[in-house]
Amino acid sequence: MTPLEGALLALAGLGAGIANAVAGGGSLLSFPALLAAGYPAVDANVTNTVSLWPGYLSGGLAYRDDLRAQRDRVVALAVTGALGGAAGTVLLLVAPPDVFEAIVPYLVLVAVGLLAAQPRIAARVRRQRDRPAARPDHHGLPLHVSIFAAATYGGYFGGGLGVILLAVLGIFLPDDLTRLNGLKNALSLVINTVALVGFALFGPVAWAAVAVIGPASLAGGVVGSRLARRLSATVLRRVVVAWGTAVAIRLLVG
Repeated sequence: MTPLEGALLALAGLGAGIANAVAGGGSLLSFPALLAAGYPAVDANVTNTVSLWPGYLSGGLAYRDDLRAQRDRVVALAVTGALGGAAGTVLLLVAPPDVFEAIVPYLVLVAVGLLAAQPRIAARVRRQRDRPAARPDHHGLPLHVSIFAAATYGGYFGGGLGVILLAVLGIFLPDDLTRLNGLKNALSLVINTVALVGFALFGPVAWAAVAVIGPASLAGGVVGSRLARRLSATVLRRVVVAWGTAVAIRLLVG
């Protein structure tokens, strides 16, 4: 890794931490930076997942009070999320690298689309919480199938995972947005922890890049959480969406 590449990865990690804290979509900054630094697509994806894990941990801890009040729900859905995360992790590790390289531009576009739709998804969740329901059912099969599918995507790629989870939870569980956001963060942590263990043991993790991006993303998360009320989430989201779209187009044209 050259000093210039190290500076690029550190800057991308810092930006990813800030973006995740304010609007989401941090992977759309750090993953392309790893590609630009010369890492193959699968290596970049694996390394990106490991590097951004500290941000998921801090995000989960930030909602621990909300999670205590819904412990049964967290445990039930975390099991499904862990199984889906394991499925996605295994899929990435056993599939030929050419497969991931071929579809990664489309995965980036999916993440970009999800990030762009985030405000509308959040608004839908707010409307769903007003539906009449005695107690939200977290044991329903459709909910668990949807969580499993989202977690499989998260273990395989992960960009936009939080938006997918929030949409699924908002559809099936009429509840307060803050509580659902806490649940989303907890499930994201579980899914990414499973992926991290699998990638650390069997994946082509570029640990030198992790050592640069990880601390930078953690610092970005701290900065972003403090600036969240001052920065415009809308503007930051548009910047990340524009950047992600440009990256996807560049990958498509080769």
